Amino acid sequence: MFVHFFLSVQQDIKLWIFFPILCAVFRAIFIAVHKPYSSLTGKKRALRECFRFGFWWGMDLNAYVFVISLILVTLPGLFIPWWSRHGDAIRTILGLVYAFIIYVAFVGKMIFYSQFHDIFNNIVFLGQKAEKHNLVDVFFNQYHGARKLALTLPYLVIIFVALQGILAIPAISYPAITGIAYYLVNTAIVLALIAAFYFFRYGGTFMHDNKPEWDTIPAVVKEDPFLSKATVDDLIALKMLRRHPMNETMQKSPEENLRLVKPFVEARGGCIDSFDQAVEAFRHEAKGAKIKQPSHIFLIVGESYSQPYFDPAFADLHIADEGKKLMADVHTASIHTALSAGIISRPSIVSLMLGIFDAGLELNEREAFWQGTVPTSLPLQLRRLGYETNYWYGGSLANGNFGHFAPACGFDYAYSAIDICDPKAPRSWVGVYDHIFLNKAADMITQRTDEVPQFHFIYTTSNHGPYKMPLHDLGFDGDKIMKVAQDVLDEKIIPKVLGTFWYSDRAINQFIQEMKKAYPDSLFIVTGDHGFQCSELQHTSFMKREYTFRELHSPVLMFHHPELDKSSLAGNIIGGHMNILPTLFELIAPAGFTYYSLFHSLTEPISQCVTPYHWVNLQAIGACHEAYYQLLTAQTGADVLQGIAPYDDICDAEKSLTAYLLQHPELLQPVDALLRR
Repeated sequence: MFVHFFLSVQQDIKLWIFFPILCAVFRAIFIAVHKPYSSLTGKKRALRECFRFGFWWGMDLNAYVFVISLILVTLPGLFIPWWSRHGDAIRTILGLVYAFIIYVAFVGKMIFYSQFHDIFNNIVFLGQKAEKHNLVDVFFNQYHGARKLALTLPYLVIIFVALQGILAIPAISYPAITGIAYYLVNTAIVLALIAAFYFFRYGGTFMHDNKPEWDTIPAVVKEDPFLSKATVDDLIALKMLRRHPMNETMQKSPEENLRLVKPFVEARGGCIDSFDQAVEAFRHEAKGAKIKQPSHIFLIVGESYSQPYFDPAFADLHIADEGKKLMADVHTASIHTALSAGIISRPSIVSLMLGIFDAGLELNEREAFWQGTVPTSLPLQLRRLGYETNYWYGGSLANGNFGHFAPACGFDYAYSAIDICDPKAPRSWVGVYDHIFLNKAADMITQRTDEVPQFHFIYTTSNHGPYKMPLHDLGFDGDKIMKVAQDVLDEKIIPKVLGTFWYSDRAINQFIQEMKKAYPDSLFIVTGDHGFQCSELQHTSFMKREYTFRELHSPVLMFHHPELDKSSLAGNIIGGHMNILPTLFELIAPAGFTYYSLFHSLTEPISQCVTPYHWVNLQAIGACHEAYYQLLTAQTGADVLQGIAPYDDICDAEKSLTAYLLQHPELLQPVDALLRR
C-alpha cells in the first residue's frame, strides 16, 4: 500500500509545483503590461527578488493544492481502486478549477489596476453598493469583457495540456528495501511531506510569525512601489482584504477611536470631555465677506473632472478647453493640486455635504445619517445664512439612498435627473446625459421668480465608464479635436474615454455660462469628485510614461465670481474638497458669523492638506500609511521617493472621528434642532 502511496503522492507534488509557475506567469504579464518605466534595465535584482518573494508568499495558498489533492485523490485511492485509476483525471479537474479561479482574480486585478492604479484594496468593498448593471456594462464595453471571457476557453485548454504533460512525467520508483529499513523510510517520507508542507506554507520557514507579509518584502523591491504590488499574488491580495476589511476603524472601540481623535481636536483648541467641547475645536468666525453675498451659489462636481487635463502637458488633447477658458478668466481663482475627499464618487460627495470625511464608511447608507447630521454640514450652515439648499444629481437618488441622506444632511430639496428629465432621455447606467440633465436643471432654476438666495449642489455623471455615448452625434471628432499621433487615435478606447471627458467639460461650462447670464452675481465652485486617468494613454507616443501621483488623484478646483481675481486664494497652490466649505463662508459670510469646519479657508495660506487617503504639502504628495511619495514637480510615475509617512496621525484621526460618530449615533441631531442652536 505504501508503494502505491509513494507513487501517487508524487502526482500531488507535481500539481503543487505547477501553480506557483502559473502565478509567476501572471505576475510577469502584469509587470509587462503595467510597468511604469520604458525599460526594465537596472531592475534585474529587484525583479529576481520580486518573483522569489512572490513565490514564497503565494505558497500561503498554493501549498494547499498539495493537501487537497492528497486528501481528495491519493488517500481515497489507497482504498478505492476505481478512484485510483482515475486519479490523474480528478487531479486535472481540480487543477482546472483552481486555474480558473486564478484567472478570474487576475482579470479582476488587471481591470482594478487600470481604474485605481493599485492592486485589490478596500475600494473593492464599495462595489457592494454600486449599480451592478453599470459594473457589468463597464466590464463588457470599457474593459473588453467579452474578449476576456472568450479567452477563458483557450486558457483552460492550455492549462489542461500543461497539467496532462506534468502529470505524465515518470514518477520515481520506490526503493527496493525490506525489513526495518522499509518502515523507517516510510516514516521519514511521511514526516518529510508534513515538514515540506509547513515549510512551503509558511514561506520558506517553519515559524508562522516569519511568514511573508507586506512589511517583510525585500528592501530592493520595497523601494519600487510598482514591483512591491507585483509581488502580491491576486488571491493573496484578496485574502489580505478579508483579514483587513474596509471598516477597520469600526473594529476599534469607541475609546480607542477617541484616543486617536484627541490630539487632532486639541491641536485646534478643543477638548474631548464632551461632544460640544470637541465641536468647538472646529468653530470659526468669519472675518467678513470678501464679495457681495451672491443670489446664487453653484457647487458643481463633475464626474472625474480632473486637473491634469487642464495642464500644459495634456494641452494637445483639447478635451478641457471650455474649462480652461473658465480657469483662465481674470475672475477665477484656482488650485493647482487639490485632493478629493474620497477615492471614488460617493465618499467624496458625502464628505463635501457633511463637512466630515466619509472615510469609506458609507455614511449615506447608514440609517443614523437618515435621521440626523453634524454641525459641520454644508447645506445646514448655508441655511443659517438664509440660503435655500438644493441637491441635483444626474442619476437616481435611490442609488446610495441619497433620497434619505440628502434631506437629513440639510438640503431643502433633492432632485434626480431620472425624475425631472423626460423618461425617454438618453442615459447611461449611471445617469442622464450631462447636457440634458443640466439643461433641465437650468430651466427649473430660471423659472423661479422669487428672490430667495439659492445654493445648488450639482453632481454630473456622464464622464464614467463604460464610455458608450454616441460621441460623434454629440459633436466629438477625435481626429479633428485631439492633436495627437495616429497611434493614440488607433487605440479605440482612448477616443471614447477622452471624448466623454470633452463632452462633459462642454456641458458643464455651457451650464455655467447660461447661469452667469441669468444671474451675473453668481458664485461658481467647480471641482471633480476624484481624479481620473486613461490608462491606455500611458502606453502611447503621447505620454510614454506613467501618470504621476498628482495626476492620478487631483480633481480640478476653482472659484469664479465677478469680484474674485487670481490672488483671491492667498496664493495657495494646494488644497482640497474639505477646504471648500470654509472658503465659501469666508467669501460670503458677514464678520462674526460662526461656522464649523475641520479645515481652514483657502483665503489664508495653507501648507498641507490631509485626507484619510492622501496628503499633499508645498513640496510633495503621497498616500497615507505609505513610505512612498512624489515631489509635485515629478514628471513621471516612476519618480518616486521613499521616506516616513508624515501625516498618518492626522489621517487616522480623521477616520476615527467618523467611526466614533457612527459608534455614537445619539450625537447626530435633526436639522431643525441644529438650526435652533
